[in-house]
Amino acid sequence: MSQSQHSQYTWAGRFSEPVSELVKRYTASVDFDRRMWRQDIRGSLAHARMLAKQGIIADADLADIERGMQQVWEEIESGRFEWSLDLEDVHLNIEKRLTTLVGDAGKRLHTGRSRNDQVATDIRLYLRDAIDDILKLLGDFRAALLDLVEQEAATAMPGFTHLQVAQPVTFGHHMLAYFEMFGRDGERFVDCRKRTNRLPLGAAALAGTTYPIDRHDVAERLGFEGVCENSLDAVSDRDFAIEFCAACALLMTHISRLSEELVMWMSPRIGFIRIADRFCTGSSIMPQKKNPDVPELARGKTGRVNGHLMALLTLMKGQPLAYNKDNQEDKEPLFDAVDTVTDTLRIFADMIPGITVRPEAMRAALTQGFATATDLADYLVKKGLPFRDAHEAVGLAVKRAETLGVDLPQLPLAELRAFSPLIADDVFAVLTVEGSLAARNHVGGTAPEQVRAAIARARQRLAAC
Repeated sequence: MSQSQHSQYTWAGRFSEPVSELVKRYTASVDFDRRMWRQDIRGSLAHARMLAKQGIIADADLADIERGMQQVWEEIESGRFEWSLDLEDVHLNIEKRLTTLVGDAGKRLHTGRSRNDQVATDIRLYLRDAIDDILKLLGDFRAALLDLVEQEAATAMPGFTHLQVAQPVTFGHHMLAYFEMFGRDGERFVDCRKRTNRLPLGAAALAGTTYPIDRHDVAERLGFEGVCENSLDAVSDRDFAIEFCAACALLMTHISRLSEELVMWMSPRIGFIRIADRFCTGSSIMPQKKNPDVPELARGKTGRVNGHLMALLTLMKGQPLAYNKDNQEDKEPLFDAVDTVTDTLRIFADMIPGITVRPEAMRAALTQGFATATDLADYLVKKGLPFRDAHEAVGLAVKRAETLGVDLPQLPLAELRAFSPLIADDVFAVLTVEGSLAARNHVGGTAPEQVRAAIARARQRLAAC
């Protein structure tokens, strides 16, 4: 690198030799942080307007900065902007181009700020935008889930514990459980946005600035709810990024749980659902195969996002105050978490309407595993038998049915009465799947009436988001 090339660095005056090519490549971030160019320009314009308002720069300088930034914006958006590795990052690339376009006014833009508080501001602006996008996509996904729930509000299927048939539920009720999970995810992102939406700009390198800046003015211009109160914390805090990745990891965990069930349910051995062909792939060797690649890959990508959370936690754990170059490593995990969650939500919102439920397969599965055994125990309790005695009696009845190779409702009344004289003809209504479902008619229960009521409440909550 020549001395003239060396001098293009904003900090070059302190150094007597140029940065080596290896160090330049190792320390540059422009290849990945340039995605924040919109946020960088927005932040710079708000800063410049505040500087002019406070009399720190002239109005003519502000006009030049605004004119130059408009051209920079148009060049980047059209793909004509030339990004330079020599200029390290998105911030210096934009500043250098601005200075080329408008001269000294561009050099005055950085008055009263540092790259430390500039990058902290840009990343918060970027993440705030990303959260807003994710919340919209999450709403679309939850709406698609509700449509499926409504279609299958009364479709009976086995509910499982330990992957063993437990009690009858409806498919709609089962999927509402995921609606609740994703609702909590939305609440976490909303909460994270509040802590993200604080302005670091004005903290400068670490101690604040000697210029008479107005941080609240910049915060208002950029839509921040307030300012970071401590300058040291403002430039070094990455809690908001960690919190965001934690919310992403939980969301992807819920996506992964749903994916696991979709994969199992699509297996011909279970056959509860079909997934539309456009979300599946075939085999290179087995022509009969239809593989649920989308849910499988989403299940795998969960590990990727979990890894980003651990990377950020590890990144921050040993850093002293204030800013350290380590923090450049916050962006790639954060950006990839945004991309992964955004893409996953978008494709799942599209895939859910492509799921076809097979009620006959679910009904057949309900004939295995004695799904209404608990209903028989509850029946005996209502007849006056203590629950533990009822539990024992039904256990003996299940053992007898298993020996005969039949389900509980197929046992003759005489056989059932051998386990308790309290059993009468009305027991068979209790032992039906429909009877079992209808009996759980309370808020949060699986009765179709309650599922439909839950759908109505869910639509109201979704509309209020």
